[in-house]
Amino acid sequence: MNRDIAEGKWRQFKGQIKEKWANITDDDLEAAEGSSERLIGKLQERQGLAKDEAKAQLDELKRSIH
Repeated sequence: MNRDIAEGKWRQFKGQIKEKWANITDDDLEAAEGSSERLIGKLQERQGLAKDEAKAQLDELKRSIH
């Protein structure tokens, strides 16, 4: 399992993801299992974002919790 988001930060990060993107589900977050690449895929699917844009938005959100 690839977890590039530390487990301690993952809970906080999940809450912020759900605030920013209301249509990302708990199931989506569970499927991502802390992997940025999986989250990017879910953002592309649910938000209709290009991969680069999804990555940029996710990186910005990550920086806000560090």
